[in-house]
This record gives sequence, C-alpha cells and structure tokens, in this order.
Amino acid sequence: MRFHPGWRLKAILPVAIVLLAGLAAFEVVTLELEASERFQLLGVAAGGALAVCAVLLVALAALIQRPLLELSKKIEQVSQGDLYARVSFSDRDDDIGRLGRNFNDMVRQLRDGRDELQRIHQTQMSRAEHLATLGELAAGLAHEVRNPLSGIAGAVDILARDLPATSSSRPIVSEVQHEVRRIQGILNELLDYARPKPFDIRPADLNITIEHTVQLARQHIASRPIDVRFEPSPIPPVAHDPLQVQRLILNLLLNAFQAIKDKDGLVTVDVQTVDGFAQVRVRDNGSGISPDHLRNIFRPFFTTKRRGTGLGLSLSRRIVEQHGGTIDVRSSQDIGTEFVVRLPLAAAALETAGVIRHGKDQSPDR
Repeated sequence: MRFHPGWRLKAILPVAIVLLAGLAAFEVVTLELEASERFQLLGVAAGGALAVCAVLLVALAALIQRPLLELSKKIEQVSQGDLYARVSFSDRDDDIGRLGRNFNDMVRQLRDGRDELQRIHQTQMSRAEHLATLGELAAGLAHEVRNPLSGIAGAVDILARDLPATSSSRPIVSEVQHEVRRIQGILNELLDYARPKPFDIRPADLNITIEHTVQLARQHIASRPIDVRFEPSPIPPVAHDPLQVQRLILNLLLNAFQAIKDKDGLVTVDVQTVDGFAQVRVRDNGSGISPDHLRNIFRPFFTTKRRGTGLGLSLSRRIVEQHGGTIDVRSSQDIGTEFVVRLPLAAAALETAGVIRHGKDQSPDR
C-alpha cells in the first residue's frame, strides 16, 4: 500500500528540513563554546524552531484546511442535488478565494442549466399532452366524418354518371368529386397520424423500393417539365417496410414537385451506404425553404401550403424514426432543397423492428 502524505506534512516538511539544517550549522558554529552554553543555546534554537512550526501549522489550518473542509462538504451537497450550495471563502483575494469563486460559478451554471432543462421539459410535456389530445380529437372527428363522406362520394359519382354529356353541371360535379377526394385524403392522413399501423420490417433491396416509388411519382408530373432521376448503387439488404418507405419517399418527391414552379425542374434521388447506414437523398432545384420555416417543417400541423394539412413531413419523420433512422434537411431559397434519410442496415433495423412489432408503444390498427 502506497503512502500518501497529507497536506500538513507536505507543508511543514520543507520548513523542518531548513530548521534542522540551521541547527546543524548552529552546532558547528558553537563548537568553541562550553558544553553547558552550547546545550542552552541549542535548546533555545530548538524551541524557536518548534514554535515556528506550530505557528505555521495553525496558520495553514486557518487558511487552507477550513476552506478545504468546507469545499468538500459543499461538493457532497451538490452531489446530493443541492444546487444552492455556496462556499463562504469566495471573497478572499488569493488562490483559495479564486477556487471558491469558480466553485460558486460552476454551481450557479449547473442550477441555471437544470432550471432551463426543467422549463424545456415542462414545455415539451405540455406540448405532448396538447398534441395527444388534439390527435384523439382529430381521430374521432375523422372517423365520424369519413363514413358519411364516403356516402356523399358515392352519391356524387351516381349523379355524374346520370348527367347528360352536354350538361352545364358536369364541371361543378367534377369539382365536387375532386374536393371530396381531397377531404378523404386529409382524413386518412389524420387517422394515420393518430393511429399508426404496425410496420412489417424485413431485409429487402432498398434500390427496388425507391425505384418503384420514383416510377409512381413520375405519374404525378406527366404533363410538367420536371426530370426525375434515380441513381441506385449496390448496397447490402436494408431492413425496412417497403410500403412505409415508399410512402416516405413519395411524400418527399411530391413536396419537391410542388416547390418547382415556372421553370424546368430536376429532382434527383440517389441511394448509397454511408457510415453503416443506407442513405437516400432527395434533391430538387425548387424555390427552397425559408430559414424561419425550416426549423418547423417536421412539426405536426405546420404548413405553408394553402391546402396542406401539415402532417406529411411529420408522418415521414415518424416512419424514419420507427425504422431507427434519421432525416435531415438542407435548403437554400431559390436554389433548392435536399432531404437526407438514413436507415440502419439489416441487423440494427431488425432489432428496432422487434420493438415495433412487439413493443408496448405500438398502437393497434383500429
């Protein structure tokens, strides 16, 4: 076991060595004196040395030991969660005082950080409760509205078939059919957001999933001058739900199409592996997203579109997160936008899939 000398021994040892050396020198100087005189002078010198050491120990105890004991006690209080602990020697104008001031500043910063985290936590909890309530209300409303809306859609379709080809009401009926389908789409998005379906995650070729999505997206812009390019690359199997990933990428592509206005558009989708993840990038040369909107685009019900629900990108992020992946966005106004989706390769994603299939957080498909 190694010996660790205390601060008192470390402080007094150099002084003791100097005093002993002085006594040795005194012994040499007083060789010519008689023994009684030498012994008497040596006793006086030794007593003085002991008195110096005692005074030094008392001074060190007052100047160092007490602050250290207090600091140790305050550190223990902080470790137990008391972030209002302060040392009393911080007003000293020396190194010990500077140590005390640094300690008090550190505790204050910890307290401010804790208070800020608590404030953010309360805000997030309030927001989560609000969204949960809103989701339940939206789901109930969507469920109640969807059934009669289906009846209305059927009735309008019958009216459209029975109208003469030359009837002036045909454009109106066609517009009604379009609006009914749009409302049905909004209701479906609300229900999907409030009651997500179980994922069927399994190893599959992500290139095939993305290629099918790109082919489907091209049908939405058959009459527009937008070039949609797909750039695959050989990658290992990626554990994913093809239907959900198709929905994710299709949503990003439709957003890209809507961002391209009054010019020849280019949308590029590429797949590659980066740092153990399968990375899918969706890039466009559209109008871009303003910095004020960029930080909010994944928030539920946030939208800048006149007829948008604000749920598309929120659902997209949920799909990515339930695959154990991430989604990021970079955008410059009048230059374009790039979404980057990263999905874990098969092993990690299958572990996540087990949670999704069997975990308690999975909402049933009702």
